[in-house]
Amino acid sequence: MFRGGAREEGARGALIATVSTIVVGAVAVLLVVNSPNWPRVRNQFFNWDNFREAWPDVLHGFWTDVQMFLWAIVAIPILALVLAVVRSFRGPAFFPIRALAVVFIDVLRGIPLILLILLLGFGIPALEISGLPSSAMFWGITALTLSYSAYTAEIFRSGIGAVAESQRASARAIGLTQWQALRYAILPQAIRNVIPALMNTVVSLQKDVALVSVLGVREAVREAQIITSRTFNYTPYIAATVLFLAFSFPLLRVVDYLTKRDLARRTQVAV
Repeated sequence: MFRGGAREEGARGALIATVSTIVVGAVAVLLVVNSPNWPRVRNQFFNWDNFREAWPDVLHGFWTDVQMFLWAIVAIPILALVLAVVRSFRGPAFFPIRALAVVFIDVLRGIPLILLILLLGFGIPALEISGLPSSAMFWGITALTLSYSAYTAEIFRSGIGAVAESQRASARAIGLTQWQALRYAILPQAIRNVIPALMNTVVSLQKDVALVSVLGVREAVREAQIITSRTFNYTPYIAATVLFLAFSFPLLRVVDYLTKRDLARRTQVAV
């Protein structure tokens, strides 16, 4: 009886949610399409001919976004984990490197990402230092990596801090060094605890790669901007938006899945 009632209640709730969503969506659409300037907005932002013309160039630029994202997503966890581990070392002997890690994290977290991209992308190549790359894409990826590593290091550190102190004490009691205790006892648990938070960072990074366009890198947004400056039509930006949404939706579903799985795991442990 209880299960049947719960099932009926769930079905009723789902029906109400579906109907209310459809009603709200229909009202929103009616308000937009019946507004006085809708024909002009439709022509400027949702012109199919412009969309079709811009699509190949914007799609080609989006591949550059994907490349930057993939490079950054490999480098960020490595640097962030090193910073988090350094900050987790204890004892006066490790104070100098702990202090350097703190300064790095605080400075990088305090600089807006767009400014960091501009400073590295225009400033370092202007120095013309022998051996250093001058590619705007390289320095854009570097800026993304440095900025996101600072934030991700704090996520890792919170995961390390959430591991019970008894785990560290037990590891040290059986003769493991600080590094061995972190490697074999603390880090595996810490990383597992922060996976949902890390996935949210991945979703944010996927969007922020578009900021590298300020350096002139011809990624999706930059390609849309070039076409818009030529046609005076904003539909190419819609094409870029569609691509970013298509890339981010699967990531968002992965985040939801990992968050639910983590909640279920914690609930089982608590029980």
